[in-house]
Amino acid sequence: MTISGVVLRTIVSLLLILAPLATVAAPYAAMVIDARTGEVLHSRNADTRLHPASLTKMMTLYVAFDAIERGEISLDTTVTISRKAAAEPPSRLGLKAGQKIKLRYLIRAAAVKSANDAATAIGEAISGSEAAFARRMNRTAQALGMDRTTFRNAHGLTETGHLSTARDMTALGRHLFYDFPDYYNLFSRRQTSAGSRVVNNTNRRLLASYRGADGIKTGYTRAAGYNLVASAERGSERVIATVFGGRSSTWRNAQIAELLDMGFDRAPTRVAVVKPQKPVLTGEAVAVASVARASGLIARSPRPAVRPLGEPDETVLVAMTDGITDALAEVVAEETGVTASNSAVALEVVAALETVEATPEPAPRAAMAASLAGAFLRPAPRPRPQAEKAVAVAEPVVVTRVSTSGGRHWAINVGRYNTRDEAERVLLKTALVDISMLDEALRKVVKSPQGWEANFVGMTAEHAELACRRLHAQNVNCIPVGPG
Repeated sequence: MTISGVVLRTIVSLLLILAPLATVAAPYAAMVIDARTGEVLHSRNADTRLHPASLTKMMTLYVAFDAIERGEISLDTTVTISRKAAAEPPSRLGLKAGQKIKLRYLIRAAAVKSANDAATAIGEAISGSEAAFARRMNRTAQALGMDRTTFRNAHGLTETGHLSTARDMTALGRHLFYDFPDYYNLFSRRQTSAGSRVVNNTNRRLLASYRGADGIKTGYTRAAGYNLVASAERGSERVIATVFGGRSSTWRNAQIAELLDMGFDRAPTRVAVVKPQKPVLTGEAVAVASVARASGLIARSPRPAVRPLGEPDETVLVAMTDGITDALAEVVAEETGVTASNSAVALEVVAALETVEATPEPAPRAAMAASLAGAFLRPAPRPRPQAEKAVAVAEPVVVTRVSTSGGRHWAINVGRYNTRDEAERVLLKTALVDISMLDEALRKVVKSPQGWEANFVGMTAEHAELACRRLHAQNVNCIPVGPG
């Protein structure tokens, strides 16, 4: 071998030895807490803002779990992969633009393999775009008390201003464990099916080598170094440790093992568990806001938070239905001076008014209502003016409230029923399931050759799709229906 060949091999060997040290420039930070109480057992540079790398996906998954819990989306929702998501650099699941995949597999890929394309797809599925999802991540971070964290994306690849701290990420790890215990087991899986393939856990070495380790998340970029938030349980004790800026994955795992050992040594054997307070992330702050941006509805509602509701009692349904028709009768009386004691008459008058208002030059509302009310209350047939012909056209449709569609032409269908009464009752029950999404919609029962169709109408496409997803999460069948 020539001298130059020896020199070349020596240089290559040195580069291989020094490669793990290429990220030493990333500042080191660490923290250990007793997960049961949140007590800090050790910290170093814990409040220094650093690049979190794929630790970011802890927040991506936290938001996803929250969205599933509140019914915005379900694990079985089919997500269509965008070009942006498909183009994300490794680590990747290998998704293709236009590919369809269930959300559950995207979550597994992001949690276990740390797939960047899956993380972006999750964000787009929940918020419509990664930028909107990042804003939601930041709102959630503030609600969790992560005051020194700012997210710019869903995957954690280096981006200006995308920063966090060891303290904030440790707190997020603790919230994941206590706020979503049903999903936490994802982080301990050595491998899992991600739909198209089986993926291995990026943290499998620590999971295999450290007794009691059951998560949580690794991260690496050149700017960040080797990061890890790890949790372990031994007996009644649980400790969470975080490392930022590791020199290599082996070095990082050794540091985490030392920190966990330190935590178990310092944590008391017996202590009362004080769970972190789960933040109140209301529907106004997330789901309703997204609908408002798409449809022009108000972004903030004065209505109180939705109360948990079971199956309404039959007498309650009857009372509510009576209350609605009585209110309609009062409206007719105020505008026409005609007392419509029969609630069915009130419904017909309102239906007629809606139809007449759609004509090019409708008559004054009060005069037309009076004419129509009088027509319905008179038993003897008589020649009908043009306005009353519109009533005959509208007869197959029963409207249960005044239209507020405002040009929104999408609907959701909640089934076909044998009688009109049955369809109306189902609409009322369904509205009670998610009143925050359906209260602004118009309830319509339409007669078809096969039966009575129960619909919520007067919605935008985005509103209809989101409402249907939330109903599916509550085991209510529905189908979005477009115009035409």
